[in-house]
Amino acid sequence: MKRALLPIALFALLTYCLPLVCLLVPAAAAGLGQADPPAAQSESQSPAAQFLLPSASGQPEQPAGEAEDSEVIRLWDAGAGEVLEVPLLEYLIGAAASEMPVTWPDEALKAQAIASHSYALYQRDRASADKLSGAWFSVDPARRQGYMSRQVLESYWGDAFEENWARLEGLFTPILHQVVTWEGAPAAACYHAISSGQTEASENVWGEALPYLCGTDSTLDLAADGYEQTVTYTTQQMYDALVLGVPGAAPDLDAPESWFGEASFTAAGYVDKIQCAGVFVRGVDLRTALSLRSACFSIDYADGVFSVTTKGYGHGVGLSQYGASVMALTGSGCADILAHYYPGTALETLAG
Repeated sequence: MKRALLPIALFALLTYCLPLVCLLVPAAAAGLGQADPPAAQSESQSPAAQFLLPSASGQPEQPAGEAEDSEVIRLWDAGAGEVLEVPLLEYLIGAAASEMPVTWPDEALKAQAIASHSYALYQRDRASADKLSGAWFSVDPARRQGYMSRQVLESYWGDAFEENWARLEGLFTPILHQVVTWEGAPAAACYHAISSGQTEASENVWGEALPYLCGTDSTLDLAADGYEQTVTYTTQQMYDALVLGVPGAAPDLDAPESWFGEASFTAAGYVDKIQCAGVFVRGVDLRTALSLRSACFSIDYADGVFSVTTKGYGHGVGLSQYGASVMALTGSGCADILAHYYPGTALETLAG
């Protein structure tokens, strides 16, 4: 039993211990990463998805007017354990490249860059000098999470580096100082890979409500590659995951068919709470415990195997990267995309 628990504990730790863009919790991204399929790098690669959790209601600890030079983004490199001071344009290129395939439509990439910039400034305005050595939020360039440095991109893109860098540089230079704002301040412009078909309200994920992260239609996501996926767990694997990841859960090994019961859902179709081995657990927490792609899931049990089917990829809050790509392909500009996924916000150009 102990040997069975250890690999799962290590996997859960590696998958979820990193901080979370975009969101109020913060967070990105959207997807997770390698030679990523559309919209799906890994959620672990998105600021929104795992690096910081902004406080929606907290007041900025550092007034925006007194913030550091807006041409430099201060990042905590979680892998190297040091602060990076990254020129703004370089940050936009590295952030967008960590979240979307460089082959995606221009307007989707621009929307991602603006969202990343907005989120960075939102975090800046809430940064504390005694946390992260004064950096605004955490990234891990070596793991392609949240931001990729020029050096990492040279390795990642190989012979296509110069061409890809030049393309993004040309796209982002004209929008260098454009930011999504709410009531005149940078917005927590979170993002994720693929929604359930409707984006999620921030309070259902992080407990903090922001008016522009209230959930919006994103039915375009239903056509995404990987929108729906099913993973299986043996009875022992599920038992171990519940014991390790769900406080108070007491699964009866003699009756695994009884481990999951009644569930309630949010307006966007994500699991709000579900009865689990004697306790009620939040959908987002069970998602973490089981390392699921999203909290929009269903669970079936038969013949000693649990089948868990998920829809979408990521926390579901804010901009859907796949939805943005399809909107761009069908003629929407980056301003239209941002207005759709962050309703009520403005797109402003800040002084350089």
